[in-house]
Amino acid sequence: MVKKRKKKNQMQETNLGDKGMAFSFGDPEPVLDSNLTDSLGVFLLDNGTYYSPPVPLTGLARLRGANAYHAPLLEFKTNMIIKVFTGSQALPYKEMHPFTTDYVTFMNSYCQKIKNLIGETVYLKHLPAINMRRMKEPDQYCMLNSNGSRTEFKPGEVVHIKNYDVSQTIYGIPSYLGAIQSMLLNEDATMFRRRYYLNGAHVGYIFYSASASMDDETRGNIRDAVKSSKKLGNFRNLFLHLPNGRKEDIQIIPVGDFSTKDELEKIKNISRDDIIAAHRIPPALASIVPTESRAGTGDITKAALVYEENEIKPLRKHLEQINENLHPKQHITFDEPEYSV
Repeated sequence: MVKKRKKKNQMQETNLGDKGMAFSFGDPEPVLDSNLTDSLGVFLLDNGTYYSPPVPLTGLARLRGANAYHAPLLEFKTNMIIKVFTGSQALPYKEMHPFTTDYVTFMNSYCQKIKNLIGETVYLKHLPAINMRRMKEPDQYCMLNSNGSRTEFKPGEVVHIKNYDVSQTIYGIPSYLGAIQSMLLNEDATMFRRRYYLNGAHVGYIFYSASASMDDETRGNIRDAVKSSKKLGNFRNLFLHLPNGRKEDIQIIPVGDFSTKDELEKIKNISRDDIIAAHRIPPALASIVPTESRAGTGDITKAALVYEENEIKPLRKHLEQINENLHPKQHITFDEPEYSV
């Protein structure tokens, strides 16, 4: 799961006696720690009743909101798949859309077979993948309910479409897991910049005084002025006058200035590229704005055609496996996009 930890951001002050005094603002704040892939594996839970997914599905669901790219790219892929979807009475669009969304997010999709009196499948009802579990018995599934109970389905009642995982054959697993750290890093960079501005502690330096003529009152006034640079009014100017002072009496030693080294832009761009690469979406289709370092994204029509042929069509073909559970007259189809050749 994706866990959040917070530490109270307080000013720490150390009294060094006659040698001087030092104080600093807060400790490092880890915004998100990811243990999402720490315990990959499929195990029997609840007294050997059902198998746990290899990756926590609630963590994958929360990951959709971690940054500005991951969820929109998943939705874009879903829209590309179903934009030419031709449904049937057995599987209409309202069931296919969440079915496809689950597949691109979890690489697992489930439907319940609704049968008539003579045992024919007449409708496929979408089941939320985040709550579905494969039971110990072959071809049998259950759904975990919010109240802690579970709904068990009959053998063969649930249709499960998944991708292939080389480590196990119970569940599918997303291919974007390798980019999870980049997704969280992108969020961390944004949260750090937000906290940087909200906190207002833009100091980033050590205020060093070597003046023997500075009395306790002056030193206290300087300390109070620096303290007040936090939060509201943090851009106020500071006037300092030391009678008979020398140039070396006061020194400002920079520690690190996040705002002037473009670290945010570098981190955001690198992590963004990792996310896009994990989803295998061309930059032109990912709404990437060209910059000086990125001369252009190329012809968007050609990019869409290549993406359609190499990524979307194989996904549609994989989802068409659901037709194996339907009568030929109830089969779903995908039309050919207009830009395809």
